[in-house]
Amino acid sequence: MDFTLFFDTLDDTIFEGISGTDTWYEHVHIHTQSPIDWEGKHLAIIGLTEERGTQTNQGTTKAADEIRKRLYRLKKGKGQYQIVDLGNLRNGINLEDTYLRLREVCEFLLRQSVFPIILGGSHDLTLGQYLAYENLDRVISVVNIDACIDMDQAQEDDQSAFHVHKILTHKPNYLFTYSHLAYQSYLNSPKMLETLEKLYFDAYSVGQMRDDLNEVEPVVRNADMLSFDITAIKMSDAGGNQNAQNFGLTGEEACQICWYAGLSEKLSSIGFYEYNPEVDERAQTASLVATMIWYFVEGYYHRNQEIDFNSNAFMKYVVSRLNNSSNIIFYKHKVTQKWWMEVPYPQTVTTNIEKMIIPCSYKDYQEASRGDIPDRWLMTYNKLG
Repeated sequence: MDFTLFFDTLDDTIFEGISGTDTWYEHVHIHTQSPIDWEGKHLAIIGLTEERGTQTNQGTTKAADEIRKRLYRLKKGKGQYQIVDLGNLRNGINLEDTYLRLREVCEFLLRQSVFPIILGGSHDLTLGQYLAYENLDRVISVVNIDACIDMDQAQEDDQSAFHVHKILTHKPNYLFTYSHLAYQSYLNSPKMLETLEKLYFDAYSVGQMRDDLNEVEPVVRNADMLSFDITAIKMSDAGGNQNAQNFGLTGEEACQICWYAGLSEKLSSIGFYEYNPEVDERAQTASLVATMIWYFVEGYYHRNQEIDFNSNAFMKYVVSRLNNSSNIIFYKHKVTQKWWMEVPYPQTVTTNIEKMIIPCSYKDYQEASRGDIPDRWLMTYNKLG
């Protein structure tokens, strides 16, 4: 792929005043006109300047560059960085063209086993991120973090308020799980939550997440792609958004979620959307998003190969179920203390695969030990059927 046809190179003013060999700037390959050597590359940064999809947060055009100004001044973490910044994706003639361009670039990167990190633009560009998986011949799980569940048909003309509906109804269907994090009840119709529940998809409000943020970790660990709308973060921590709310996630909670995302072996793309530098006093929100990316990358370089459940790295727990011949089997990694559980395919389903092993939490194991079936197990079982 000739990236010079898709991307504008970055302005040198973004990096003015950066000094020190231990900064991000010194450890990231900034793409110019020369071909990219993909050998050994791990992560690729994609800037977006598209904002035609939003009617309520105009001003995201320069978001990616403003985030870069803060990100490249941060100190490099412990990982052996192999990161390339591709520059800013050129917008298409129309909005649909931009979706397709983002799709093509992300699909290319995924096939190269390079992780796309998407910065800027309106939240409807998540659709381009999602479409990149269509030709990869597998079903995927999506985590979307946003104060609003963007599937309001009454706002069909505002793509940033309607794109989730497009993802859920897209044909062909390769979506296995959709999880929505950090919604705020007073901003969403109960019908939207009912729709997700009928589809066996889950949603967590800000209040539920605040009760125990650790319960969100298995949700993030199960995702193939993650989309983060900055609107999910409360105004006092991230005011750089025309739709910022008084309540929401804290900056610390947002960084914790990004750390979880980085650690996940399964996650293969992430996007940060709806940052608006035109309303960002003292670049507070740009600094927060840069820090979120730092935590994600640091988590990425702390990943462990947690895939062989028959290895000595795991403890196996078998929980007997009363009045039922099948047990629930759990696995716990001895080092990370993370949990998984087996969910069998229903007997009515014809498949050569007997079970699916999904991320879970210690609370799921405790619940099963008390004789109850964890909600996470039930939702997965119903989807498999």
